[in-house]
Amino acid sequence: MSQAALINNYGAPPVTFVRGEGAQLWDDQGRRYLDFLCGLAVTGLGHAHPAVTAAVAEQASTLIHTSNLFANELTEEVVETLDRLIRSGPGGDTEPGRILFQNSGAEAVEAAIKLARKHQGHGRHQVITTYGSFHGRTLAALAATGQPEKHEPFQPLPPGFKHVANNDIEALESAIDPSVAAVMLEPIQGEGGVMPATREYLQAARRVCDERGVLLIADEIQTGLGRTGTWFCFQQSGVQPDIVTVAKGLGNGVPVGAVWARTDTAAAFKPGDHGSTFAGQPLALAAARAVLRELQAIDAPTTAQRLGAELQRQITQIDGVANVRGSGLLLGVELLQKPSSRNARDVASACLRRGLVVNGVTATALRLAPPLVLTDQQLSEGCDILATVLKGGSDLSDASNSSSQSIIENDNQVAGSPTR
Repeated sequence: MSQAALINNYGAPPVTFVRGEGAQLWDDQGRRYLDFLCGLAVTGLGHAHPAVTAAVAEQASTLIHTSNLFANELTEEVVETLDRLIRSGPGGDTEPGRILFQNSGAEAVEAAIKLARKHQGHGRHQVITTYGSFHGRTLAALAATGQPEKHEPFQPLPPGFKHVANNDIEALESAIDPSVAAVMLEPIQGEGGVMPATREYLQAARRVCDERGVLLIADEIQTGLGRTGTWFCFQQSGVQPDIVTVAKGLGNGVPVGAVWARTDTAAAFKPGDHGSTFAGQPLALAAARAVLRELQAIDAPTTAQRLGAELQRQITQIDGVANVRGSGLLLGVELLQKPSSRNARDVASACLRRGLVVNGVTATALRLAPPLVLTDQQLSEGCDILATVLKGGSDLSDASNSSSQSIIENDNQVAGSPTR
């Protein structure tokens, strides 16, 4: 496909995908791949999930969009389900919260920042995040992101953000002064290398925020909706945030996000304080409703626990793997560092050539975020591909597509021809 008319924002794509089914993708040459990345933890129910497909198709033929000046009949179930799941963990609120729909994770973060500032009032505007965090690419979300190298090309960024070391409660406590409105944390830093916050750190952060009258925001955009083995990752620490951001897996590929807030916090927003043309439109909520129904039907947290434990077990046995971190189906695979070791991004490229989609999230670590519909056979197949790549050494950088072709042939026997 010609890229001539596109701004060169993502570089030259190595593959053009044309079809997906469950944990599998096919490119325009008919080659089959296992998707262990899910479009960056988005397609948690896999590709072309029948329930989501049917819901979107039916809604598209009924009503796609009006505006937020009017109600739509899908809102109630999605709101009630999300609210219930967010409050379902140990220490969860007994009183329902409030939800505001958005179109994406970055927009959910922007809305959360605005809500925190409005709730706290003038003079309390600072938001503290951690180094290594990632909260989005819009200007405020980028300023909140604790990766200074991403800031430099776009300076000056909006003021009002502080960054502290992750998992360092003393650093966090020292950074809180009377100007601070909120602390925003990822229970697991996804783009930062799949780096978990400890249970003790999140509990201490909740305590410090309570003592100082500061809001605690949980960025669950990558970790939420069952992926990490609980409905939301913060629930593993037994805390309840004041604000939670959700996106990615909520629509299984259809753009939709949300901000949840405790009722007293949410009350700060009045009509006209925030808005979005497309947020909460019927098409997006039809996808979200179908996704939430299906995630509950398959008991997504338990599924993620089982598959994640087996995935960790098999990967830790692979030569060339130093350790595996993360939770459920969001894992970081740290590669052994030897004189002959290759960059994780090179390893990811070699995996792609052999039919496995992962990504090098740092120079030394791979990120794995496979779907909840991954079969045991597919799980083992993906681990075998990774083992072959790590065993092969630098010669794999020039690997032909013969291995991909063999995967196609195997798949033809199991699932029918993927070619057009």
